[in-house]
Amino acid sequence: MDMIEPSLTTPSRAPIVTRERAAVALMFLMNGFLIGAWAPKIPEFAARLSLSESALGLMILVFGVGSIVMMPIGGIQIARFGSTWVTRITALLVLPTLLLLSLVGSVWTGAIAIFLFGGLIGAMDVAMNANAVVTEKQMRRSIMSSCHAFWSLGGLLGSASGGVLIAWLGVVGHGLLVSGLAAVMVIIAWPMLVADKPHPEEAKQKVRLPMTPLPWLIGLVALFSMIPEGAVLDWGALYFRNELGASVELSGLAFGAFSLTMATMRFAGDLVRDRFGAVNTLRFCTVMSIIGLATAGMANGPVMAMIGFAIAGIGISNMVPIAFSAAGNLPGMAQGIGLSVVTTMGYSGILVAPSAIGFIAEHTGLAAIFLGLPVLHLVVLLLSGLARHADRAPGPQ
Repeated sequence: MDMIEPSLTTPSRAPIVTRERAAVALMFLMNGFLIGAWAPKIPEFAARLSLSESALGLMILVFGVGSIVMMPIGGIQIARFGSTWVTRITALLVLPTLLLLSLVGSVWTGAIAIFLFGGLIGAMDVAMNANAVVTEKQMRRSIMSSCHAFWSLGGLLGSASGGVLIAWLGVVGHGLLVSGLAAVMVIIAWPMLVADKPHPEEAKQKVRLPMTPLPWLIGLVALFSMIPEGAVLDWGALYFRNELGASVELSGLAFGAFSLTMATMRFAGDLVRDRFGAVNTLRFCTVMSIIGLATAGMANGPVMAMIGFAIAGIGISNMVPIAFSAAGNLPGMAQGIGLSVVTTMGYSGILVAPSAIGFIAEHTGLAAIFLGLPVLHLVVLLLSGLARHADRAPGPQ
């Protein structure tokens, strides 16, 4: 009997592709697809509601507020009901919100619609990340990076097709088609999601913010990883145009170079992490991002800056997925609670930081911003040992 115990207590890894992995990846694709489809609708949304630029900025802020409000609520429900059902329900609830944004006719109904859209997208984000962690545990493989790659792919598909579809079908027709395609993704993924029932002791836990510093420190890693991502997204093209003298066409490649390398490395990131471990992968990625951002900040022309952003994309690609995996594996903590803290802190780096960057850039210039951002990554390097929780191999679920 003693001779066969190791094979019973050490389950082997699942195949690289399983139904459960495909299902959660499809949920990430659907979530990113809705976000991407929203971007080309914004100009028409602003025109329909007669919004000035400042009023539109406030509306977009309402989207962010909705996400920040609903993410912790999603985390609490995961602790009570498990990530599978919260992923399913939030996916169902978010489906009609894009169509609602296509139909609203006043500022107040627009604000309500965009709050619901941002909030449910955010709550689903927490739930599907938690489900990805559960799937990682079941498969005994890293899958988080590729899940985020599918989210990036969905965003690309939604944004790239949006303009053409709106011109062809109209705003409401586009909303109907996108919602229908998203619903098909949910229907396909629904029965294949990993079974995830909460443990009785987790269901009885008090609903409160964690008092231990560990999730907050990992949240800081996510925050300082995502602020540079938001900076490249919102300010990269302007940096190319205003400070490096690039053409309009070339300016659009600033984020393109960054997103291409980021998406590519996210698809490869799980294999890298399984081979070298989360701590070493996070440290390598952080150093690459520091090199890339510094290169972009010191660039004497758009080509050098583009190379810098491409290197930064390689680095930033797997920093956040590793932080999310670590948050979902914290010992002694309900999975949804740790993830809600880390996702809320992380996404606030994209939702809130860009406006602060704009204020600072008025006084320093964007080159100084990109040169200064690596300081945040030095903090990530100091905290990189916390990524060991992403490799924690729990027992069978």
